[in-house]
Amino acid sequence: MLVRLATGCSWEDAERLTGHKVSDTTMRLRRDQWITAGVFVALEEEALHAYDKIIGLEFSDVSVDGSQHKSPCGGEGTGKNPTDRGKLGWKWSILTDLNGIPIGKAIDGANRHDSVLFTPTLDEAGDRGLLSDIETLWLDRGYDSKATRQGIAERSIADAVIAKQRRNGEPKPKKPLGMGLRWPVERTNSWLSNFGQLRRNTDRRSIHRLAQFSLAIVCLLTAKLIDWRNRWSRDLSPIR
Repeated sequence: MLVRLATGCSWEDAERLTGHKVSDTTMRLRRDQWITAGVFVALEEEALHAYDKIIGLEFSDVSVDGSQHKSPCGGEGTGKNPTDRGKLGWKWSILTDLNGIPIGKAIDGANRHDSVLFTPTLDEAGDRGLLSDIETLWLDRGYDSKATRQGIAERSIADAVIAKQRRNGEPKPKKPLGMGLRWPVERTNSWLSNFGQLRRNTDRRSIHRLAQFSLAIVCLLTAKLIDWRNRWSRDLSPIR
């Protein structure tokens, strides 16, 4: 599963790359069994809890953004990607802390507007009891709408900064419209896009995409924890 996630290859190729130790049919069966048992969700929760316990989540500035990617096999949860000549694709939306750690997510078709995925993304963080810790929420101008503001108010987020859109007929500003402190979520989208199966997803069911997405987040958090361990385990004795 990790080989397929990282490379974006087919199940058959993943079997060959792992030396035919497990058949592609067995891998599919195990994935479906683990989804039913909630294994991928539990892994993500455990990784997030470990990160928060050891390093700590930073809620002073959080941000939300979506990212569109290819889904050539179609299936549920896909749609025409307006940024890819109308080809089928899917989109994820993530909420990240100041350091780019995903604390909420949602997925849908690539034709869905970011604002449609906004509240489901917040709600996953709310289910984890994390919304009340948010101090400032940063959003790009695509979220500049009444529905977004209503969703923010309903979830009692005190401070939200939305980059203002320039309306039709308004004069062009002398300075570019600011995007705010959104680089952490943009960077995390880039990290997740490095996984081949997320960048070009060939699954046809949303639950399979969610499982892949959760596994990618687990890999990301595990890498962060390993880097933290190595940071404090280096030999700091002076060179003689």
